[in-house]
Amino acid sequence: MTSTAKTTREYLESLPEERKAPMTQLRDTIAKNLPKGFTEQMTYGMPGFVVSHSKYPAGYHCDPKLPLGFVSIASQKNFIALYHMGIYSMPDLLKWFTDEFPKHSKAKLDMGKSCIRFKKPEQIPYDLIAELMKKVTPDEWIARYEMILKR
Repeated sequence: MTSTAKTTREYLESLPEERKAPMTQLRDTIAKNLPKGFTEQMTYGMPGFVVSHSKYPAGYHCDPKLPLGFVSIASQKNFIALYHMGIYSMPDLLKWFTDEFPKHSKAKLDMGKSCIRFKKPEQIPYDLIAELMKKVTPDEWIARYEMILKR
């Protein structure tokens, strides 16, 4: 469900009441724990954190007008989604996350390549997400991204 909101605040205010608090807490957890250098903006109709063109002028290879994306969140019809490109492209980070998840949640991990789905907002492990956000700096993300592109 793509939003036409222009800002994260507008996006969060447009959500159904039962999604506002968990989505706001998820956004705040990410914003407080990401290393300095990521920029918050709406991307692909959802709130996200990117490496801006001022830090990485090349931008996203599929559309260089877009900054290099890293993390996004979305309120989908049946779940809240966290999209983390580091998990998708860094096997050690994926292993760490999948090993840690059961220590922080009684729910079964529901995950795609970069998408972590939470069907019940009360099962979002904010403390684990905070730790995940601390694990990759913008410079590390750029280096990994460029390594993948060269393959």
